[in-house]
Amino acid sequence: MARYRDSVCKLCRREGTKLFLKGSRCLSPKCAIERRAFPPGDHGRQTQFRRQVSDYGQQLREKQRLRRIYGVLERQFRRHYELAERMRGQTGANLLSILERRLDNVVYRLGFAESRAQARQLVAHGHIDLNGRKTDAPSALVNVGDELQVRERSRNNGYFAEVREVLEHQSVPGWLSLRPDEMAATVIALPSREHVDISVNEQLVVEYYSR
Repeated sequence: MARYRDSVCKLCRREGTKLFLKGSRCLSPKCAIERRAFPPGDHGRQTQFRRQVSDYGQQLREKQRLRRIYGVLERQFRRHYELAERMRGQTGANLLSILERRLDNVVYRLGFAESRAQARQLVAHGHIDLNGRKTDAPSALVNVGDELQVRERSRNNGYFAEVREVLEHQSVPGWLSLRPDEMAATVIALPSREHVDISVNEQLVVEYYSR
């Protein structure tokens, strides 16, 4: 399985904003954006002073930022876009809904992981059941009525024992219903644009792929 192997802090620096790819570290003084708020590379400091960005450049940066927030590589991101394009409604809103419905993102939204990368690892290692069956595909899309649960044999390990203690105070999006005592949740609706708390202009992504 292909994956990004370089420092994820470089991605935040390249986009010039926090993408929250490393959980609690992103909220600490160790965050790369706090220490080096300029793009990586030998000419990073000079690049930050460039003022003019073309329309294509803006579209590309928005697409890259959205892709990196959800931790999706280009080929899979393009497949998500093509699926969104075939759905009814606005393509940009459909794309955000598809990204939110990814199993790794749902695990992250429920508070079972501090970051989407960690959530992807939990799914890939078989710690999550979807509708009563072990699912190790982070890209699986959930639907209304689906049930998610931390596997029974995994709940007693040290990591999930700590997670259980904070789930009582975990806030989740309105399209999910969390049962902290069971470490389980139900998908009660499909996510809409209002449920996505990411500051992104999805229309620029649509324009990028519509060139």
